[in-house]
Amino acid sequence: MARMVHGIMEVFREDHEGVRWVVMGDDDSIFFVDNMVDVLARYDHTKYYYLGGQSEFIMSNHWYSFNQAFGGAGFILSYPLAKAMSKYIESCLRRYPFLRSADQITMVCISDVGVILTPLKGSHQIDLRGDISGLLSSHPKAPLMSLHHLDATDSIFPSIERRQSVRHLMKAANLDQSRMLQQVICYNRPSNWSFSISWGYSVHIYENILPRSRLQLPIETFQPWGVTPKDPPYYMLNTRWRTNDSCEAPHVFFMKNVERTKRSEILTTYSRSSPRELLSCSYSGNHSADYISKIEVYSPRRKRIEMDRCECCDVIHKKGTNRAKIKLRECRVDEIIA
Repeated sequence: MARMVHGIMEVFREDHEGVRWVVMGDDDSIFFVDNMVDVLARYDHTKYYYLGGQSEFIMSNHWYSFNQAFGGAGFILSYPLAKAMSKYIESCLRRYPFLRSADQITMVCISDVGVILTPLKGSHQIDLRGDISGLLSSHPKAPLMSLHHLDATDSIFPSIERRQSVRHLMKAANLDQSRMLQQVICYNRPSNWSFSISWGYSVHIYENILPRSRLQLPIETFQPWGVTPKDPPYYMLNTRWRTNDSCEAPHVFFMKNVERTKRSEILTTYSRSSPRELLSCSYSGNHSADYISKIEVYSPRRKRIEMDRCECCDVIHKKGTNRAKIKLRECRVDEIIA
C-alpha cells in the first residue's frame, strides 16, 4: 500500500510538460476520460484540489473515512498538490505506519497539507453486491466518470455475459459520453405513463404519473457490500424499495442498439428485459404498458456540457402499437414536467 502512495512522487519526478492533474485509479475500473476532462476544466488546476468519489456503502466510509476518495472510483490531484505531496511523502509514510489502505494513507497525507476532499458524484466505487441496475437507472445529475467493482456485481445487462455487458455499455459511451446514464423523465398524458430514461443503459415505464422527485431515487435492487449493519441506513444515498404495486413498479427495458442517424441525432433502442407479470395499474384513466416491446430514444449528436438542469423529452406513441419514440431536448424556461 505504501508503494502505491509512493507512486504519486514517482509520477511527479517524471516531470512531464504541461501536466495539470494527476489521476490514480484501480486496474479493475472503467474511466470515462472525455467526461473527466470536461469536469476538470471547471476547476482551477493552479490551486490545490483533491477530488474523487466516496463509497456508496455507509460502513465503508465509516471504516476508512468520510473524507476519503476511494481508489477504485479514482482520485485526482491538481499538479501543485501532487508537487507539495511529493516533497514529504517519505516522512508521511513514516508518520502513519499503522495504516493499511493506500486510499487512506493518501487522504491523511493530503489532510496534513491542509486540503480536504471535493466529492465527485460521477465517480463510483460501487461498494454494492448483486443487481446494480437500480443505481445505474437513476444516476445523479453529474457526468459519469468511473465505475469500479463491476466484476463483483451481476452483469449490468441481464441477458449478456459480464465482460460483454461492459463492452455493450461502451458502445454508447463511444458516441456520447456526456449523456451516459443521465436520467431524463417525461410523461405520456393520454396513457398516464411516466418514462425514466437512463441514456445508453435503460428505460423504465410506470403506469402512473409519478413526480420527478420520486423517480430520481434509485430502486434498491442491490445489496450492501461486506458486513451488513443490523439496522439501516446502509447507503450514502436515498433509495426506494422494490414493490409489486403495479402503479409503482416499472416495466424495464435495456439498451439493445445505438447508432448515428442521418439527421444529426443518436438513436438508442431499448428492448423489454422480461414480462413484468403484474396486473395493470387500476387508477381511472391509466393504461397497461404490457404490449410495449421497444423504445427508441433520439438525442442530439452534440455534446451536452451544461449540467445545471436535466434535459426534457417528448413521447410519441400511437395507442395500441408496441413501440414508443422519445425525443430528448432542452427544457423550456420554467418548464415543470410532473
